[in-house]
Parts: sequence; structure tokens; C-alpha cells
Amino acid sequence: MNLYEETKFLMDKYNIKANKNLGQNFLVDENVIETAIEKSNINEEDLVIEIGPGLGTLTKYLLENAGRVICVELDKRMIKILEERFFLYKNFEVINNDILKVDLNEIIKQAKEKYNLKNAKIVANLPYYITTPIIMKLLESKIDITSITVMIQKEVADRLAEIPGGKNTGAITYTVYYYGKTEKLLEVPKSSFIPEPSVTSEVIKINIRKEPPVKVQNEEQFFKLIKVAFLQRRKTLLNSLTNNGISNKEELTQLLKKLNIDEKIRSEKLTIEQFAELSNELNV
Repeated sequence: MNLYEETKFLMDKYNIKANKNLGQNFLVDENVIETAIEKSNINEEDLVIEIGPGLGTLTKYLLENAGRVICVELDKRMIKILEERFFLYKNFEVINNDILKVDLNEIIKQAKEKYNLKNAKIVANLPYYITTPIIMKLLESKIDITSITVMIQKEVADRLAEIPGGKNTGAITYTVYYYGKTEKLLEVPKSSFIPEPSVTSEVIKINIRKEPPVKVQNEEQFFKLIKVAFLQRRKTLLNSLTNNGISNKEELTQLLKKLNIDEKIRSEKLTIEQFAELSNELNV
């Protein structure tokens, strides 16, 4: 029985249909899973947190490679399936909750201590409608993880994996780059899912940095500055910041000149180093 047949069997057995409200699309491509597992570099010393395991397609592979797998699943229908599929695995655990509401720091700390595990890693096929909030939580919470390997919408992957100042740069690009080094692993066609999504997907891996690439005096101020700069993307950086209350135009013009930043530059063209310099000079 191949993965497609197995998925159809499980859907029929449990009378499951993908919940569009939860962004469910079930992966049926073994090659994608094997690549994600291989690039995750998972071993028996690792704790893996899987977000939204669904029918457990990826879970099975994770359990065979990791020291322990903790699944966080919101859909109650999937909890029964997961518990029945993997009740023989001693390294399996499932939590029925919203990933945005659980205390991952505490979960990881307890599991690593209890099972004597060295590293914690995130592996998931993320729901597209909530990808950005999940990624932001994982990074901004500074949880004790070494990497994040996720399958997401390709358009979002392009922004996350971009170098700040590149053509796909968005506000989130700077945040991801600040916390980690991102690499694209594999493009995933629509035909790899049941049902087929409306967009192409991509698997990316974010390796968490031990130290940020720039030094900022105030991280909160730094990220606030970037967020404000992108509120009006079609305007210049100077206009975006002055229109949203970050200093007055005259002072900001002088500051940009001091830092050798073109006053006509748009926000997405700034390097992370330039944003760091701006943040350190301003009192946002």
C-alpha cells in the first residue's frame, strides 16, 4: 500500500474529509517526506515537535528517527486516529491544543529532561492560513530549538528565505534572518496533496542562529521600526517613517544622510545592517 492508498484508506476508515477552515491538505508524496526527514537531520537524541500532524503521515517517519515526538494537533478528530495508529510507539505523545496557545518552552524543557534528549527541533506541514503567526511565535519566543523544517506556501517561503534587501523582501524577512539562516529544500507541486491546494508549496529549513547577525540596543524597538517601515510599502522609507510618527522629516533626513542611506530608498531595499543602525540611532 503506497502513501496515497494509505491516506485514502484512513480517510475512509475514519470518515474524514479535509477541514478547509483548518487549512488541511493531506500529503501523499513519499519523496517529499523522505527529503524533509533527511534534511532535518533527526536522530535518537532529538526531541521533535510536530505541528498539525493530521493523519500522521509525517509522524510515522519522525517516530522512526527521533528520540521522542510530541504532536500538537488542534483537530479533535485527528487525536483518535493518531493515538490508534501509534499506540505501540513508546516515543509518541500528542497534545490536543492550538500551537499558538501552548507553552512550548515548558513542554520542551520537561521532555528533554525526562527523556535525556540533546536537541529540540520543529518539523511540520503548516496550515497556510496561519503560517506567519506560527513562525513568528517560534522565533520571537526564543524557544530552545536548533531548527525549524516546515512545508509552507511557496510565496511565503520566498519571503522567509530571502536575503534582506532582495526582491522578495517583506517585514518578516528581517525577523527570520535575524533569528536564523534559511534554506529552501524542495518545491512541492499541488498534486502531492489530497485535496489539491490552490498554490504550490515549498519545504524550507531555518537553522537557528546562536547569535544575531547584527547588534541592536533594543530588539523591541528594532522590530517595531521594521514593522512601521513596511506599513506603506509604496512610499519611500523616509515618508513611511515620518507618516507613522517615527521622528520628523527634517531630523530623519539628516539621520539618513549621516548613515549614508538614500532618502528616496524604499524600505524593502534596506539591509538588516542599515535597519540596525537606524534603530540604534532612533528613540522609537
